[in-house]
Amino acid sequence: MAAEIPGPTMRGPILPGTDLGLDGPRPDDPAGSTTPARRHLTRRRLYLRRFLRNRGAVVGLVVLGLLVLFALFGSLFTPFDYTDVDFTALTAPPSPEHLFGTNGTGNDTFAQAVHGLQRSLIIAVTVSLLTTTIAAVVGAAAAYLGGRVEKLTLGFIHFLLVVPSFLILALVSQKAGGDWRVLIVVLTVFGWMLSARVVWSLSTSLREREFVQAARFMGVRPFQVVLRHLVPNIGSLLIVSFTLGVVATVMAETGLSFVGFGVQLPDVSLGTMLSDGANTIYSAPWLFYFPAGLLTLLTVSMALIGDGLRDALDPTSRSGGRVSARRAARDLESGGMA
Repeated sequence: MAAEIPGPTMRGPILPGTDLGLDGPRPDDPAGSTTPARRHLTRRRLYLRRFLRNRGAVVGLVVLGLLVLFALFGSLFTPFDYTDVDFTALTAPPSPEHLFGTNGTGNDTFAQAVHGLQRSLIIAVTVSLLTTTIAAVVGAAAAYLGGRVEKLTLGFIHFLLVVPSFLILALVSQKAGGDWRVLIVVLTVFGWMLSARVVWSLSTSLREREFVQAARFMGVRPFQVVLRHLVPNIGSLLIVSFTLGVVATVMAETGLSFVGFGVQLPDVSLGTMLSDGANTIYSAPWLFYFPAGLLTLLTVSMALIGDGLRDALDPTSRSGGRVSARRAARDLESGGMA
């Protein structure tokens, strides 16, 4: 009587694609292991791969990185500070001594461009971060609590949306003497409502999900439910909102500074440089075109990054790059199994 060969005990149906280990060890497996050699993609790597397939987003990321490096280390390439005055070179064109030329008061335009880009980036990133945080908490909390709290919150948001915010921004900023810290506060106060409205609309569907109802029945505090369950599930929206919020804040700060209601002298931003250069665009065009170029590169790069993040985080988007159907199916399978 032939001896029985022991084999694996199978319970339940055998799913298609199941590796039963009957083909022996794979040649690339260590120590004869029968586990597949291919590593499954995590969700983070899947998003990164989709983002990197978007050439426009990659170009925007590179340009933004160069602008940040210019803002951080650009002062090393000039001996002048943005407040220094060179009386021997008034409205001088670009030269080896003054790379971007000088303005009518003898200030080095290169040093002012470095400082102006720093100031604009600080204002834009800070305001966008604060507005995104406020919008996420307020919108998700209003959707989760519901009832009277939801009605009062939406009524307050709609009231702020119809308030002439530009006039208030101009008056408060002018009263504060062009202090950029006050400008951050005012832009934050009037910049979170639209994002909060969008967050609220998405959270109204999430509050009926099983994991949110389970947390509520287990007695978890409402604030913890909002922070641990609702906000993380709209993280992709918040990332895109933050990125595009930087662009909107840069344009708002530049516009206010251009008309004299934003950052004011002796401080410098891209808006103040554009306002100064607009008066001498024919006699000294470098005073306008250099800050205008930096502003264009900053806004376009952030817009490209925002579009790339939106396409990478959206599973139904086909703008993440052209790939073969087999490779796309493998990525989705790997991301779903991770």
